[in-house]
Amino acid sequence: MRTRIMKVLNRLRPRSRWLRLVLAGLALIALVVTFAIRQPAPIGHWDSADGQDWFLRAYTEAFAALPDPAETIDVRTDFGIVRVYRFAGTADGGGTSTPLLLLPGRASATPVWADNLPLLLPIGDVYTVDLLGEPGMSVQNRPINTDAAQAEWLHQTLQALPPDRFHLVGLSIGGWTAVNLALHRPEHIASMTLIDPVHVFGDLPFGTIVRSIPAALPWLPRSWRDSFNSYTAGGAPVEDEPVADMIEAGMQHYKLRLPQPTRISEERLRRLDLPVLAIIAGESVMHDPQSAAETARQTLPRGTVRLYPGASHAVNGEQPERIAEDVTGFIAQAS
Repeated sequence: MRTRIMKVLNRLRPRSRWLRLVLAGLALIALVVTFAIRQPAPIGHWDSADGQDWFLRAYTEAFAALPDPAETIDVRTDFGIVRVYRFAGTADGGGTSTPLLLLPGRASATPVWADNLPLLLPIGDVYTVDLLGEPGMSVQNRPINTDAAQAEWLHQTLQALPPDRFHLVGLSIGGWTAVNLALHRPEHIASMTLIDPVHVFGDLPFGTIVRSIPAALPWLPRSWRDSFNSYTAGGAPVEDEPVADMIEAGMQHYKLRLPQPTRISEERLRRLDLPVLAIIAGESVMHDPQSAAETARQTLPRGTVRLYPGASHAVNGEQPERIAEDVTGFIAQAS
């Protein structure tokens, strides 16, 4: 018996050594990432004037692809100053009186909507927001530590704008931001369109989390971040694109100090008593698309779900015409 046990132990030792090496490697990665994202300051900030200047140049270049805004508005909230742009609708009396308000994805700000704005303006006026605590023209000056605080700064922003209600359109983390607002402060929301939202209908896949680690380490080569951004965009090249340059500058030089978004539970999704259009990219790497679409269908009390086959997480730039068509029809029914 003892001999047999010794043979078993001898066979296990190499595997145990391999396992210890793997665990040690994972521990080292965790240590590096923890060091990389340590938070010595309570609010988001630029790490240098040169880094901020680079971002502003890229932002200005990318913004030039948008229609000229009718207004530029800076709204003071309890958590900082929020930059809002209003773009005048192009409909001749046939547009909705309730404007759209667009919430961008992480580190992308208003210029990410360049392909979408001209197609959405026939619906009515369109407002865009640079998310507070993210790279952009909004300036955070107090900590944002909770989901409720995330909702409060946006609620105060909408409250300060002339329209009483808005059709929210959120992309990626902007989709989560819209849902989070609806769960905490829904007073100014007429409807929501969620474009491949993260942390709403599914968890981030493990593979995406692993591949995102280099994007969190600003001292690594840009090619590593470009590789991750291309991965989320279905393999499309992102080098030398104005919006990509803006995102790169923000990711490398802006230090986010925001809480990790809480995954929206199915129970909370069932409480959303307002019209919701969920657009799920069929090849998204931010969740399992089929499962996310099914969750949306089963949980949203007044939901409309559209699954876009072949689309990546960058669906807003890949299929802007289809998005505009679906949003137009959805808002016409919701109004």
